Amino acid sequence: MPNIVLFSGSSHHDLSQKVADRLGLELGKVITKKFSNQETCVEIGESVRGEDVYIVQSGCGEINDNLMELLIMINACKIASSSRVTAVIPCFPYARQDKKDKSRAPISAKLVANMLSVAGADHIITMDLHASQIQGFFDIAVDNLYAEPAVLQWIRENIPEWKNCIIVSPDAGGAKRVTSIADRLNVDFALIHKERKKANEVDRMVLVGDVKDRVAILVDDMADTCGTICHAADKLIDAGAVKVYAILTHGIFSGPAITRINSAPFEAVVVTNTIPQEEKMKACPKIQVIDISMILAEAIRRTHNGESVSYLFSHVPL
Repeated sequence: MPNIVLFSGSSHHDLSQKVADRLGLELGKVITKKFSNQETCVEIGESVRGEDVYIVQSGCGEINDNLMELLIMINACKIASSSRVTAVIPCFPYARQDKKDKSRAPISAKLVANMLSVAGADHIITMDLHASQIQGFFDIAVDNLYAEPAVLQWIRENIPEWKNCIIVSPDAGGAKRVTSIADRLNVDFALIHKERKKANEVDRMVLVGDVKDRVAILVDDMADTCGTICHAADKLIDAGAVKVYAILTHGIFSGPAITRINSAPFEAVVVTNTIPQEEKMKACPKIQVIDISMILAEAIRRTHNGESVSYLFSHVPL
């Protein structure tokens, strides 16, 4: 593929390498370091004049440092006369702060969108945004890819009794995602209504739907401290579910998450590799990973060649 350069930020080098291998490219030369006062310094080590540049950087780990690094990389490429700069952000940072739900609350996702635009990004590729209206915060093109085709493939290949399963959303916000998966598997779905007194703490839960004697599959876009999904798993077992699986796009797993998963009644907790999971998998044998590098690679290839990306919304590239 001529006129294309793929750079990796420091947040998820393994994913960037897989995307590059899939596209048959070498990762571009870039040196990222920090001065002693913790300022981020980026040196692009090759010419990008007139090139179509893609920068892969996920919103995980040291989120603020990684976001700043991405902004500096975008700007460095832009002022080095690249023809177009696309930020590939598998897990979008600050995506949960997408609305003004109480007085004086910031809409930080909009601020991040503005920062990316001002830095010089011409296009954003991301995956399973926490709220799809975040696309409207940008005045540039945003491709929000879905992990759903890869999730469906994993369910059919790894859960032998999937035809007798029930897809469960751990909150009302994920109802649309769950109904879509349930329709495509031709199975039933259920919903858990939760009430939060404050962030990261669930007060009480009510299950809507019948899970007795069935395999329950909890589906959500992200799990951070895992309080919700572990509560939900206990609720499903109490309601008569035979087995409980959890499938999440972004496994953030901060704070007490790993301890909670280890003591929760899950058969497996399945996440995609939008966030690096090697360390978490060592600490928790229940965690399994779906590789989504081929979806990102195909989106980059199609964008570069000016083809439609909508095929990826319902198919996993071979």
